[in-house]
Formats: sequence, structure tokens, C-alpha cells
Amino acid sequence: MPDAALYNWSDRPTDHPMPKIERRRIIGSQAMISHVVLEQGCEVPSHAHQNEQFAIVLSGRARFTLGDPDGNDCRQIEVVGSPEGTVLHLPTNVPHGCLALERCVILDIFAPPSQTTGIDRD
Repeated sequence: MPDAALYNWSDRPTDHPMPKIERRRIIGSQAMISHVVLEQGCEVPSHAHQNEQFAIVLSGRARFTLGDPDGNDCRQIEVVGSPEGTVLHLPTNVPHGCLALERCVILDIFAPPSQTTGIDRD
């Protein structure tokens, strides 16, 4: 039986995969959760990945672009955080980007886990 583990976000290492982003992660064998802070004005360019993603916006306001930004199926939605968390589900390979209209705190859940995500620098 695998060992259970207890984590505290403040004890996790922080990285900065892009300017204006602070991220802490816990990586399991089947899923990964990231605590992400986007500073106001942070723009994550459109990208897609094979991971299924749930973005839980706990605070702040962000505009997500869904679909190919150069295609006819592109749309934008504004997500406003709440203490309970507003959840955006992104299926695998769906192009998406994000602009932080305010400072945002987001929990991102990815399955399967990976060492990099669409926001990591090359």
C-alpha cells in the first residue's frame, strides 16, 4: 500500500515558469496539482497539451481564450474567482490562453502529471 503524504503549500518549492507567474506543485503518479499565482497583466499565450486540466480560480479575475485564436471557433470567457473556486475544465488538446485581469490565485489539476506544462519556458 502506498504511503499517504501531507503537504503544506508554503513548504513547497516555488518556480517562475514565465514572468508574473509563481507556481508550487505536488506531483503524484496519476495527477498533479499546482498552486499558481498570476500577477495582474500576466498573459499566458495560447497553447495545448495532452493533459486534461481543471483550473480552479480561487480569487481574482481572468479572461481565458478557448480554441484556436486564429480560427472561427475561438471564444473568450471571463472567470471570476470565489472562495469555493470557480472551475474551468479543459479537455485534452484544447488550445487555451489566459490574461490575468487582476491578481489571480488558481489551483490547476493535471492528469496525467508531467514535469512541464504549456507555460514552461523552452
